[in-house]
Amino acid sequence: MPTTNPRPFPKRLIKKGEADATVVKAVQAELKKRGYGPFTAGVFDAQMVAVVKLFQAQNVDSQGNALVVDGEIGRFTWGALFGVPAATASPTPPSPLMLQALGMAASQIGQMEAPLGSNRGPMVDLYLKETGVPLTGSPDTRAWCMAFVYWAFEHAALNLGTTNVAPRTAGCLDHWGRARFVPGAVRITSAEALADLSLVKPGQVFICDFGHGLGHAGIVERVLPDGRLVTVEGNTNNDGSRSGVGVFRLERRKLSDKLLKGLVDYSAC
Repeated sequence: MPTTNPRPFPKRLIKKGEADATVVKAVQAELKKRGYGPFTAGVFDAQMVAVVKLFQAQNVDSQGNALVVDGEIGRFTWGALFGVPAATASPTPPSPLMLQALGMAASQIGQMEAPLGSNRGPMVDLYLKETGVPLTGSPDTRAWCMAFVYWAFEHAALNLGTTNVAPRTAGCLDHWGRARFVPGAVRITSAEALADLSLVKPGQVFICDFGHGLGHAGIVERVLPDGRLVTVEGNTNNDGSRSGVGVFRLERRKLSDKLLKGLVDYSAC
């Protein structure tokens, strides 16, 4: 049921303890239209958390995808209540290096491991060698998603005759940490990007943090109006698991995903 009074997303997470009673009342009003309640007017308390969770469990986002049942009002739940706000263009364009790296990554879509599950193969070996990862040992020692990203940036720099500013590493979380010291690089948290879609640009590196030092990375192609990312990533697949067997273009990353650490932007480098 679309709202008759569209309301822009407030660019922050609305959750238990929210201080802006006007925003809370607006959410409660939309929930009531759909038969959800009761509430304490203007108060986001434990009772409202339970109601929001019920709404999330019984509704989907604008693309028909299940909402995360967490009792918090992020961009996707807000969009399900008020309609999806359009993404705005970034005020700062991506650098030629970022765009070229995205092009290099996209040129590899369809590359697969050989044999599958080995973290090896003619092109996979080249990705790994670019960051100095040994081709010996068990497949677990040859995770190659970040090596693929570095390979794309390195060959982009060679094509442009410029310096590759991306840190030379095969570690996803290491890339996030080392990007902090790259002059001009900007690390954007997932919460910041979710609040302002204009921060998302083609060629940014996304980083996921699975805990215990495990991560995943890829390159952003574009952001959809509902906050899902279109990405090009290696060592992945179509089944949603952390690692995989090839290079794919995917649309399953959401800026609201708890595992998404953030984006690295090299536009100003």
